[in-house]
Amino acid sequence: MTPATRQYLIITGNYWAFTLTDGALRMLVVLHFHQLGYSPLELALLFVFYEFFGVLTNLAGGYLGARIGLNRTMNLGLLLQIVALGMLAVPASLLTIPWVMAAQGLSGIAKDLNKMSAKSGIKLLVDDAQQGKLYKWVALLTGSKNTLKGVGFFLGGALLMTIGFAGAVASMAAALLLIWLSSLFLLGKDLGRSKAKPKFKDLFSKSPAINLLSAARLFLFGARDVWFVIALPVYLKTVLGWDFWQVGTFMACWIIGYGFIQTIAPRFTGMGSQAAVRWAAMLSVVPAGIALALWLGINSELALVGGLLLFGAVFAVNSSLHSYLIVSFARADGVSLDVGFYYMSNAAGRLLGTVLSGWIYQVYGLEACLWVSTGMVVLATVFAAGLSARQPETA
Repeated sequence: MTPATRQYLIITGNYWAFTLTDGALRMLVVLHFHQLGYSPLELALLFVFYEFFGVLTNLAGGYLGARIGLNRTMNLGLLLQIVALGMLAVPASLLTIPWVMAAQGLSGIAKDLNKMSAKSGIKLLVDDAQQGKLYKWVALLTGSKNTLKGVGFFLGGALLMTIGFAGAVASMAAALLLIWLSSLFLLGKDLGRSKAKPKFKDLFSKSPAINLLSAARLFLFGARDVWFVIALPVYLKTVLGWDFWQVGTFMACWIIGYGFIQTIAPRFTGMGSQAAVRWAAMLSVVPAGIALALWLGINSELALVGGLLLFGAVFAVNSSLHSYLIVSFARADGVSLDVGFYYMSNAAGRLLGTVLSGWIYQVYGLEACLWVSTGMVVLATVFAAGLSARQPETA
């Protein structure tokens, strides 16, 4: 086994362990506080800090990674997740909304430090001439992460039923502590540290290609979350009459399938910018089709479930392509700056979609959310089209 492969496996294992706890924690919080009588919109508020701090963390995390090394930022992310889990292991009387929001905010910082470090680290482990290998490694890391996040949903539900909320978060904190201690010794020293110390102004990308790709990513993820985060589960529960377990199980399975499609995307897509344009254009048709089906009164359950499965498959390919392109376009020296800036846009898109999902659904309904989603995918396609004349960096 080569040193690069060994480091890739350590980074991937680290990321997998974190992702399992992240998915489980999301389901634990949703289920536990739903049992306490929280409304769907109140539940969404618990995660606002999680998304908001993701925007700031990706920007600052990229800078930190270039200054102190990706091994340190990845381990810092693990440590912060352990602290966030510990904050939730307190007696139930102390679990106030501000306290849970703060813990979720810390978890959001941890998640984006870990993700930025993992994605950036791969750039440094693959030779620039091996773009096919780079795409496969990025797709495997990204897809397996989302599959494990779905598995984490099931894990969270199982832990809640067997050992309760406090026991669940405490046990996950203990398991993650062991992973963190191992990671301190196994991750390569100074991985990703820039030779030239970056300045604060370097936080913002000067690369036109990365700026275009970041804008496309913002609208891509905004298009998903504007109907997926709040509008969809509330609609399934209140309009279609699904119970909470049906909603949770369906969405967990959707994420697992979405992650699987991401891992195999390199088998049937090209690697260039044109592929990103084609797949984004295909995606724009799906939410528009679902909205039309609902408007025409076609079987809403069939249209929504079938449309969501199709949306997930095409969206997964788009996400996998974007994840490869940012790693490929990023500079080798100070890679975390470019990747951090890009994932800041990703987090901003999720935050925008989350807020709009609650507001648009409450005022105008699900069809309006789907039309806004369509518009966002069209914008993502336009920005991706600006990349068509550009090729990935090789230095």
